[in-house]
Amino acid sequence: MTLQKATFAGGCFWCMVKPFDQWDGVHQVISGYTGGKVINPTYEQVKKGNTGHYEAVEITYDDAIIDYNTILDLYWKQIDPTDDGGQFQDRGEQYRAAIFYHTKEQWGLAEASKEELATSGRFSKPIVTEIKPATPFYPAEEYHQDFYKKNKEEYEEDRAKSGRDEFIEDNWE
Repeated sequence: MTLQKATFAGGCFWCMVKPFDQWDGVHQVISGYTGGKVINPTYEQVKKGNTGHYEAVEITYDDAIIDYNTILDLYWKQIDPTDDGGQFQDRGEQYRAAIFYHTKEQWGLAEASKEELATSGRFSKPIVTEIKPATPFYPAEEYHQDFYKKNKEEYEEDRAKSGRDEFIEDNWE
């Protein structure tokens, strides 16, 4: 078994865990922070938007069961790749969408998938999701982990008012 890591930012990390967590070959999805300048930031620091971090998920997966291209496809279908001011109801730098690559191969696959999406005609606006080298990933506080399982009602309420599901339905299904 060869475990790999994939790191994605797509707005509120609560909404980014469940779509990946349910696939064979995915061993773990951790909510956390990446891309910033503060070591071991807290949720309160990141939420203020001045640490440079993104709310993100780090996915550990077995590439013999699920490959990076499949994970990229799942990722694109969770976000609005044309929005550089955040995602859905969550606004600010900490909620922007980004792909953080861990290897040169991931970088190439991410760039190719972004280009394919940009030329697909699916969106009339440009694809602005950044592709950046992975930086240290800091797991979020325990109460954020597996939020959709531990706080089902709050998760479903937050997701329902975010506009994410309507966007996915209108643009991806």
